[in-house]
Amino acid sequence: MKSQSIRAATTGVALLAGLGAGAQAAPLMIVGNDEKVVWDDHGNGVLRPTGKDNVVIVDLANPEDPRIVANLPLENSVVGPPTNVAITPNGALALVADAVTVVPDGNALKQIPTDKLFVIDLKSDPPKQLDTVTLGKQPSGLSINAAGTLALVANRADGTISVLKIDGNTVKPIGTVPVGGSVSGAEFTPDGKHALATKSPANALSVLDVNGETVTYSKLDLPTYQFPYNVVVTPDGKTALTADNGFGGNADGNIDEVSVISLDHQPPYVSDRITVPDAPEGLAMSPKGDLAIVASVLGSNKKGSWFYHPNGVVVVLHVDQGKVTPVKQIEVGSVPEAVVFTPDGKYIYIGNYLDQDFSILQVNGTDVTDTGKRFKVPGHPASARMGPG
Repeated sequence: MKSQSIRAATTGVALLAGLGAGAQAAPLMIVGNDEKVVWDDHGNGVLRPTGKDNVVIVDLANPEDPRIVANLPLENSVVGPPTNVAITPNGALALVADAVTVVPDGNALKQIPTDKLFVIDLKSDPPKQLDTVTLGKQPSGLSINAAGTLALVANRADGTISVLKIDGNTVKPIGTVPVGGSVSGAEFTPDGKHALATKSPANALSVLDVNGETVTYSKLDLPTYQFPYNVVVTPDGKTALTADNGFGGNADGNIDEVSVISLDHQPPYVSDRITVPDAPEGLAMSPKGDLAIVASVLGSNKKGSWFYHPNGVVVVLHVDQGKVTPVKQIEVGSVPEAVVFTPDGKYIYIGNYLDQDFSILQVNGTDVTDTGKRFKVPGHPASARMGPG
């Protein structure tokens, strides 16, 4: 979530199935659980000491019965879009951005930005942490290009994007791109020639140019609705969507929007805005590019407020040649954050932060239904990303 937030779990690398994820069938999902932040019965944020966060690796060979195969004691945070983890296209590595941590502040606790990115070897049995990389302040939403050679990480607290080179098991910073303001997330276009960065308080989507290993800010900023927080691109590279969170990144009871960007026009422009329920955060595009899912918190962390709802919702969006149409809403759990499709596009997982589980949705053509099944995780799922099929 946007403003400073909550908590974490687990203490060692625990294999829950007797086998490491390196021995498991694809696909794998990575989940970051934050145990530092929760909300009380009055909707007030409560900080907890650091040290209990965890990152879990999940085997989705049986999509309706996921299986945790590894649990690593690494810090993650709900402060930021739920895209601060990623798996390389070859399934060999996972990257985990660590945005904030909790430290003592007199007799209280406070959150401060960190500057760390963790690198995990997924081929090891069990998976293990390979390295810790130092970036800018508050590393947040991240993206890996289709070739698996570059990663971008938005440094939210210093208005920059770190450029990382991926070479085998080595991940190292090779550049920093100043974009100004608070940048929450970044996403490569499928051809790897551009990237898009969400600048939340500025209400803008910045366009970056990518030439080999050189990334530059084009100085083109597209106007979104309030507080763009997350961004996805269709597989054909023609359309992008942003989840525009509104109200400084917090639920306020008012409707918000998804901005539609036409990337196949020069220059790119915002071609439409779709109304969605309050506080959209999680956002994902189907592998076929015909569906997008946006998750709205809908005040489900705001007990005591007039706009409180016990659960959030996801909106199913149909995408057809740049035209985006909302077709359905599905109630999920409390404070839905991460949204991920399986590589075949047949299932969708919604991370319900306060419920400490994932809703499992099924896709049949362009129809999405709730299987009614939930997948429990050892903590509050702040982020998730899918690996290759």
